[in-house]
Amino acid sequence: MNSFRKIPSVDEILRQRQIEPLIELYNRRLVVETIRKAIDEVRKELSTMAEEVEKDQLLGRIMEKVRKMVSQATSGTLRKVINGTGVVLHTNLGRAPLGQRAMQYMNDMAVNYNNLEMNLEKGERGSRYWHVEELLIQLTGAEAALIVNNNAAAVLLGLTTMAKDREVIVSRGQLVEIGGGFRVPEVMKLSGAKLVEVGTTNRTYIADFSKAITAETALLFSAHTSNYKIVGFSEEVKLEDLVKLGKETGIPVMQDLGSGILYKLEEWGLEEEPTVQECVATGADIITFSGDKLLGGPQAGLILGKKEYIQKMKKNQILRALRVDKLTIAALEGTLIEYLAGKPEQGIPVIHMLTCSRDKLKGKAERLYNLLSTRMSFLKKIDDVVKVEVEDMVGGGAYPTYKIPGYGIEIKFKGIQLETVAKRLRLTNPALLTRRQEDKMLISVRTLLQGDEEKIADLLVQVLEK
Repeated sequence: MNSFRKIPSVDEILRQRQIEPLIELYNRRLVVETIRKAIDEVRKELSTMAEEVEKDQLLGRIMEKVRKMVSQATSGTLRKVINGTGVVLHTNLGRAPLGQRAMQYMNDMAVNYNNLEMNLEKGERGSRYWHVEELLIQLTGAEAALIVNNNAAAVLLGLTTMAKDREVIVSRGQLVEIGGGFRVPEVMKLSGAKLVEVGTTNRTYIADFSKAITAETALLFSAHTSNYKIVGFSEEVKLEDLVKLGKETGIPVMQDLGSGILYKLEEWGLEEEPTVQECVATGADIITFSGDKLLGGPQAGLILGKKEYIQKMKKNQILRALRVDKLTIAALEGTLIEYLAGKPEQGIPVIHMLTCSRDKLKGKAERLYNLLSTRMSFLKKIDDVVKVEVEDMVGGGAYPTYKIPGYGIEIKFKGIQLETVAKRLRLTNPALLTRRQEDKMLISVRTLLQGDEEKIADLLVQVLEK
């Protein structure tokens, strides 16, 4: 086919005036490699075409591909997503969005030098953990605190420090699996601790722990089942009772709280999740939990407890491999300050979403409804748009059985498959993630951030006009 002979060479394309800005902005080698890839793509397209294509058309097609490829290669793969699912702590969407104070603080520390490991008063090296340790002590009543890069790392550090080559007693009903296939028993084995299972899947008593204690027992372990519930004929040992047994036998008690929270949510119907402060008050020796779940901060593993045990963890050589960087510390400090200020329901997005009243959610749904009705009234691919009551979820391994009453918008399309629209919305920038309810698209307003309503209207018009 003559079309192949008309494909411009790499040198011809490099001489084009439109290429000059790309070479000035990016590496010449990147642009050249991109041109070669674009030419290869056009060559493959021509092999499936019967009609002949002129050289100027081929040049235009290649140039458009080059611009698109360079843009994709230099823009990164992480993208903003508008969360219309109603799942507050959506693991696939990065869990907790940070508040403005945490973001500003993190940005200030990122673009400037800072006193990460410098005691400015003494003019000598300090500890990076000091910045958040005092805040955590003040907020929770714990004797000491430490942070690592996630809760699994916190559990690993605790077990390695306190029970390596010795026995750890745990209820069979608490041998949980967390996200990504990571299992508590496997983390325990990795730490070098010897797992001793007691009780049954649905019923474990304090006597089961007591009978299993030997001279080799180093730790009594409790894992809060925050990501599932055993209901019906079941019995579990209370943390208070385990702490009492620990004191009687001189064996420390460690609790993996999972999705730890510092703010009581009973007023909004979320009652069963114990606060970090309540767990500290039981006298547990070590408590671990996540930073990017109900706390509403960055990914981190927070460790609270008795000073003697925290000090041992600080001296454990594995801490070097688990330590957090300046940005995590800055974001966590900014988040904890919101709690200290006393208004986390205003400054921390996760707490704000969970405590948002039904009236406010209803008003938010009405605003989105009005925007969509106005913007999409002329589109023939919309059959109906209605305000509906929905059931939202906390997510992130917390409150697994709770459905939170909320509001949303339901859209029924005509002449186009629902999955086609959903996929197009996932590929926009920003992307929009929604829920499916039978043959309708559902957008919950609880998890929408400021300004998302207008963007949703723009994105729907954009994909439906194609």
